[in-house]
Amino acid sequence: MTPSFPTRISYAQACAILDAAAARKRLPVERRPLARAHGHVLAEDVRATLPQPPFDNSAMDGFAFRHDDLAQARDAGLALAGEQFAGEQAPLDVAAGTCIRITTGAPLPPAADTVVMKEDTELLQDADGTTRVRLRVDLPRGRHVRSAGEDSKAGDLLVAAGQPLTASRLALCASQGLAEVAVRRRPTVAVFTTGDELVEPGQALAPGQIYNSNRVQLMASLRDAGLEPTAWPTLPDDPAQVYSALLHAGHAFDLVITCGGVSAGEKDHLPALLQEKAEILFWKARLKPGMPVLLAEGGQLGDALFLCLPGNPVSVLATWLALGRRLAEGLQGAAEPPRRFARLASDWDKRHERLEFLRGRLRWRDDGTLEVEPNPADGSHRMRAAADSDALVVLDEGARPYPAGTAVEVILY
Repeated sequence: MTPSFPTRISYAQACAILDAAAARKRLPVERRPLARAHGHVLAEDVRATLPQPPFDNSAMDGFAFRHDDLAQARDAGLALAGEQFAGEQAPLDVAAGTCIRITTGAPLPPAADTVVMKEDTELLQDADGTTRVRLRVDLPRGRHVRSAGEDSKAGDLLVAAGQPLTASRLALCASQGLAEVAVRRRPTVAVFTTGDELVEPGQALAPGQIYNSNRVQLMASLRDAGLEPTAWPTLPDDPAQVYSALLHAGHAFDLVITCGGVSAGEKDHLPALLQEKAEILFWKARLKPGMPVLLAEGGQLGDALFLCLPGNPVSVLATWLALGRRLAEGLQGAAEPPRRFARLASDWDKRHERLEFLRGRLRWRDDGTLEVEPNPADGSHRMRAAADSDALVVLDEGARPYPAGTAVEVILY
């Protein structure tokens, strides 16, 4: 019987389906003060209402003068007519043949057009007590002057919707006098691990049992993405208990992520359950590791999206980085980040057809190019190799050799 949902699809198809689901479930907009908006995704464009800088000002501590007086400044010096400090409202007048002491950020007097650094001058004292400032250097007109609006003008786009609010972007918003910004609410996330064989770290192992490392890994990965996930108790291999837990989580959270129980084994109950109680958007993608990954939504299980990851720990890592993180960002309306590439540091012979996520370590070569060294321990259970790496190496579908120096896409942890 042909399934009613896409199956064994490509990575690109999986991403497209996932993006469409995230767009349908886009989270609402909320306003947050700048102090609590770091890392959130901006929901509305921020445009400049004020020019930056708002007025001509000095870029250095020194002396402001008329450039037309440069010859006199280099010879006899210019009479010091006063001081102008940052924060003072009324700029001093600079008459011909004079200069003023000025500090960084102070408004430039209207008649002045150049600033000389304090270190490039000497002070002379006349018999009548007049202080003159003589320049020891030549300067072009406008040196060390920040012109009004040179960074941005009123109406300029400063930060586009879909961008995460980094520290510098928040500072840009603050420079416009904004006290708060419109952002997308972050998704609430429930995390489930499944399997009778799982035991929590710190407890004794019985024969056939393993420690539950997937929960620790996935919770930490979600926190790395700025989310605050909720870990639910490990689900046994019992379809009734799995249904009850997913029913509660699906009505309470935006995103439900499970690990394990999603393949085709006797105790892999999730595919049948989700096919009956929800709508499967896709099941199985041509990925290595991570082929059994499943995405579902709606139905009797509430409004949540359900992302079901395989149970092997490296599969969890790879599918979270390649698909899960993308889904969480899509729910927040985040713009797709640029793809990153590096050159293989050594040969790699790919002998299967599925797209592969190798684990690798990035490093900079002496010539400034970025390269990645694949880890030869490529089994989906080899978590030590994953821990020793800092990126996934994306090898396209199809079997072929990859000589050293080949440019490949990398997904940073």
